[in-house]
Amino acid sequence: MSRKNEQSGHDEMRPEYDLRGGVRGKYYQQYKKGTNVVLLDSDVAEVFHDSESVNQALRILIKERRA
Repeated sequence: MSRKNEQSGHDEMRPEYDLRGGVRGKYYQQYKKGTNVVLLDSDVAEVFHDSESVNQALRILIKERRA
């Protein structure tokens, strides 16, 4: 904390930052599972505009590989 904050002595949190309705641990289980973020090159991103299209293409590739 800066000295200015230490000296002010009053709460400066804005009303729009009211966290009283928050739920502790709401995303804990999801976070525990982890995430899998993949960055697409620009030429690939031009073809695949969302995660569903990428997943669909990968599932087709997986099926072809197993056959």
